Amino acid sequence: QVRLVESGGGLVQAGGSLSLSCSASGRTFRSYDMGWFRQAPGKEREFLATICGSGGSTVYADSVKGRFTISRDNAKNTVYLQMSSLQPGNTAVYYCAARGVGVATVRSGYEYWGQGTQVTVSS
Repeated sequence: QVRLVESGGGLVQAGGSLSLSCSASGRTFRSYDMGWFRQAPGKEREFLATICGSGGSTVYADSVKGRFTISRDNAKNTVYLQMSSLQPGNTAVYYCAARGVGVATVRSGYEYWGQGTQVTVSS
């Protein structure tokens, strides 16, 4: 069992940056690949980025490549998402998740989810 708690969301102006954190409980954090997703009102939950347990490999959605950076600190049981060049269309609830045995770039591949943190980008 992994409990995930996101933080760092808020209101930011277009073109700005924001850094999200996700703290995990449990001593097995490093054994989990971790991912970030977002969900805007009325839309499907969208994959953003994933990072392997060691932190040595990452994959990004094309929509955020070059603007978002996923990282992790296994000593702190925390995964991060650094976001830059944010636009109003990026407004959503952002979720971190711990991967199960499924595909890393889709929602069904993840077993544990946080409650989400709201990111609002104003124009």
